[in-house]
Amino acid sequence: MFVQINFKSGLPVYLQIVEQVKVAAAAGALRAGESLPSIRPLAEQLRVNRNTVAKAYTELEQQGIVESIPGKGCFLKANNTPYRREVRQQMLAEVIDAALVQAHHLQIDQEDFISLMKQRMKVFEQKPSSVKE
Repeated sequence: MFVQINFKSGLPVYLQIVEQVKVAAAAGALRAGESLPSIRPLAEQLRVNRNTVAKAYTELEQQGIVESIPGKGCFLKANNTPYRREVRQQMLAEVIDAALVQAHHLQIDQEDFISLMKQRMKVFEQKPSSVKE
């Protein structure tokens, strides 16, 4: 799992880690039962205090996304599905918002935008999944 921290974002580092683990779980990059990186190596990689990573893992455990097994580490729980849909929808909403802003700048009205969206969905439905544009 790859974690990137943006120290200029204004969002606390531990919350950035929490969000990235949730996104990785939703995207399938992390699977149920898979271990998260150990606290010390991840802290060194990110160049943050170990307590910051530990705080993120504690938050994830409190949210029911991971479980901590003493002496073994933190593992993604199998019952994290309520977050999967929520995170996926949030990711898609952000992309749609960006497309809507672009459509506004290009002076595309709502009907044309929706029509184009439906056309693109038909194109994707017709192609094999490995050849999507």
